[in-house]
Amino acid sequence: MKLEEIGNQPCSIARALSEVGDGWSLMLVRDAFYGRTRFSDFVTYSGAQKTIVSDRLKRLVADGIFERVEYEQHPIRHEYRLTDKGADLAHVMLALSAWGDRWLDNGKGAPIRITHTECAHDAGPRITCGHCAGELDAGNLRAEPGPGFPANGPAIFGQHS
Repeated sequence: MKLEEIGNQPCSIARALSEVGDGWSLMLVRDAFYGRTRFSDFVTYSGAQKTIVSDRLKRLVADGIFERVEYEQHPIRHEYRLTDKGADLAHVMLALSAWGDRWLDNGKGAPIRITHTECAHDAGPRITCGHCAGELDAGNLRAEPGPGFPANGPAIFGQHS
Protein backbone atom coordinates (compact mmCIF):
# COMPACT_ATOMS: atom_id res chain seq x y z
CA MET A 1 0.00 0.00 0.00
CA LYS A 2 1.25 3.46 -0.89
CA LEU A 3 1.19 6.27 1.67
CA GLU A 4 -1.37 8.18 -0.41
CA GLU A 5 -3.78 5.24 -0.05
CA ILE A 6 -3.91 5.04 3.76
CA GLY A 7 -7.11 7.12 3.80
CA ASN A 8 -8.91 4.18 2.18
CA GLN A 9 -8.49 1.98 5.26
CA PRO A 10 -11.49 1.45 7.56
CA CYS A 11 -9.72 3.38 10.34
CA SER A 12 -10.33 6.95 11.50
CA ILE A 13 -6.64 7.42 12.38
CA ALA A 14 -5.57 6.42 8.86
CA ARG A 15 -8.20 8.68 7.31
CA ALA A 16 -7.10 11.64 9.46
CA LEU A 17 -3.44 11.03 8.64
CA SER A 18 -4.27 11.08 4.94
CA GLU A 19 -5.32 14.73 5.36
CA VAL A 20 -2.98 16.12 8.04
CA GLY A 21 -0.39 13.42 8.59
CA ASP A 22 2.66 15.03 7.11
CA GLY A 23 4.82 17.32 9.21
CA TRP A 24 4.49 20.40 7.01
CA SER A 25 0.69 20.29 7.10
CA LEU A 26 0.73 20.07 10.88
CA MET A 27 3.21 22.97 11.05
CA LEU A 28 0.78 25.13 9.05
CA VAL A 29 -2.09 24.12 11.34
CA ARG A 30 0.13 24.96 14.32
CA ASP A 31 0.88 28.39 12.86
CA ALA A 32 -2.83 29.00 12.30
CA PHE A 33 -3.47 28.20 15.98
CA TYR A 34 -0.79 30.79 16.80
CA GLY A 35 -2.82 33.35 14.85
CA ARG A 36 -1.03 33.35 11.51
CA THR A 37 -3.16 33.61 8.38
CA ARG A 38 -0.92 34.88 5.58
CA PHE A 39 1.12 32.86 3.13
CA SER A 40 4.32 34.80 3.86
CA ASP A 41 3.95 34.17 7.60
CA PHE A 42 3.45 30.45 7.02
CA VAL A 43 6.68 30.39 4.99
CA THR A 44 8.60 32.39 7.59
CA TYR A 45 7.45 30.60 10.71
CA SER A 46 7.13 27.03 9.42
CA GLY A 47 10.56 27.06 7.82
CA ALA A 48 9.17 25.35 4.72
CA GLN A 49 9.94 26.41 1.16
CA LYS A 50 7.29 28.45 -0.66
CA THR A 51 6.46 25.54 -2.97
CA ILE A 52 5.82 23.23 0.00
CA VAL A 53 3.65 25.80 1.79
CA SER A 54 1.70 26.44 -1.42
CA ASP A 55 1.12 22.72 -1.99
CA ARG A 56 0.06 22.03 1.60
CA LEU A 57 -2.26 25.04 1.76
CA LYS A 58 -3.97 23.95 -1.46
CA ARG A 59 -4.50 20.48 -0.02
CA LEU A 60 -5.67 21.77 3.36
CA VAL A 61 -8.17 24.07 1.62
CA ALA A 62 -9.36 21.22 -0.64
CA ASP A 63 -9.80 19.00 2.42
CA GLY A 64 -11.81 21.70 4.22
CA ILE A 65 -9.29 22.34 7.01
CA PHE A 66 -8.50 25.89 5.89
CA GLU A 67 -10.58 28.36 3.93
CA ARG A 68 -9.00 30.83 1.54
CA VAL A 69 -10.38 34.33 2.08
CA GLU A 70 -9.66 37.44 0.02
CA TYR A 71 -8.48 40.31 2.20
CA GLU A 72 -7.24 42.78 -0.45
CA GLN A 73 -8.40 43.50 -4.00
CA HIS A 74 -5.56 45.56 -5.53
CA PRO A 75 -3.53 43.43 -5.82
CA ILE A 76 -5.69 40.43 -4.95
CA ARG A 77 -4.39 38.81 -1.77
CA HIS A 78 -5.72 35.96 0.30
CA GLU A 79 -5.34 34.69 3.81
CA TYR A 80 -5.97 31.24 5.19
CA ARG A 81 -8.27 30.66 8.16
CA LEU A 82 -9.07 27.47 10.00
CA THR A 83 -12.55 26.12 9.33
CA ASP A 84 -14.53 24.36 12.06
CA LYS A 85 -12.96 21.13 10.82
CA GLY A 86 -9.50 22.68 11.20
CA ALA A 87 -10.26 24.19 14.60
CA ASP A 88 -11.23 20.70 15.80
CA LEU A 89 -7.55 19.79 15.45
CA ALA A 90 -6.85 21.80 18.64
CA HIS A 91 -7.03 18.61 20.71
CA VAL A 92 -4.55 16.88 18.42
CA MET A 93 -2.17 19.84 18.54
CA LEU A 94 -2.39 20.04 22.35
CA ALA A 95 -1.69 16.32 22.63
CA LEU A 96 1.32 16.57 20.31
CA SER A 97 2.60 19.56 22.26
CA ALA A 98 2.24 17.76 25.60
CA TRP A 99 3.98 14.66 24.21
CA GLY A 100 6.84 16.80 22.89
CA ASP A 101 7.12 18.62 26.22
CA ARG A 102 7.35 15.30 28.06
CA TRP A 103 9.70 13.40 25.78
CA LEU A 104 11.65 15.94 23.71
CA ASP A 105 12.37 18.94 25.97
CA ASN A 106 16.01 17.93 26.63
CA GLY A 107 15.51 18.73 30.31
CA LYS A 108 14.85 22.41 29.61
CA GLY A 109 11.06 22.51 29.97
CA ALA A 110 8.40 23.42 27.46
CA PRO A 111 9.59 25.83 24.75
CA ILE A 112 6.09 27.28 24.36
CA ARG A 113 3.59 27.73 27.15
CA ILE A 114 -0.05 27.20 26.25
CA THR A 115 -2.51 28.59 28.76
CA HIS A 116 -6.25 28.23 29.20
CA THR A 117 -7.72 31.72 28.78
CA GLU A 118 -10.61 31.05 31.19
CA CYS A 119 -8.43 30.23 34.21
CA ALA A 120 -4.96 31.48 33.07
CA HIS A 121 -3.30 28.18 34.01
CA ASP A 122 -1.20 25.90 31.84
CA ALA A 123 -3.38 23.90 29.45
CA GLY A 124 -2.09 20.42 30.19
CA PRO A 125 -4.50 18.28 28.17
CA ARG A 126 -6.24 15.29 29.68
CA ILE A 127 -8.24 12.87 27.59
CA THR A 128 -11.12 11.35 29.48
CA CYS A 129 -13.92 8.89 28.80
CA GLY A 130 -17.10 10.63 27.70
CA HIS A 131 -19.13 8.20 29.82
CA CYS A 132 -17.34 7.87 33.20
CA ALA A 133 -14.79 10.75 32.95
CA GLY A 134 -11.94 8.33 33.73
CA GLU A 135 -8.60 9.32 32.22
CA LEU A 136 -7.69 7.40 29.07
CA ASP A 137 -4.26 5.97 28.24
CA ALA A 138 -2.80 3.14 26.18
CA GLY A 139 -3.23 0.69 29.05
CA ASN A 140 -7.00 1.02 29.38
CA LEU A 141 -8.15 1.20 25.75
CA ARG A 142 -9.28 -1.50 23.34
CA ALA A 143 -9.98 -1.17 19.61
CA GLU A 144 -12.84 -3.15 18.15
CA PRO A 145 -15.01 -2.89 15.03
CA GLY A 146 -17.48 0.00 15.09
CA PRO A 147 -20.70 0.57 13.15
CA GLY A 148 -18.80 1.96 10.14
CA PHE A 149 -16.44 -1.02 9.85
CA PRO A 150 -17.15 -3.02 6.68
CA ALA A 151 -18.68 -6.46 7.24
CA ASN A 152 -15.91 -8.12 5.21
CA GLY A 153 -13.19 -5.71 6.42
CA PRO A 154 -9.59 -6.72 7.05
CA ALA A 155 -8.59 -8.44 10.27
CA ILE A 156 -6.82 -5.46 11.86
CA PHE A 157 -7.70 -6.08 15.51
CA GLY A 158 -5.13 -8.04 17.47
CA GLN A 159 -5.59 -9.91 20.69
CA HIS A 160 -3.83 -8.62 23.80
CA SER A 161 -3.03 -10.78 26.76
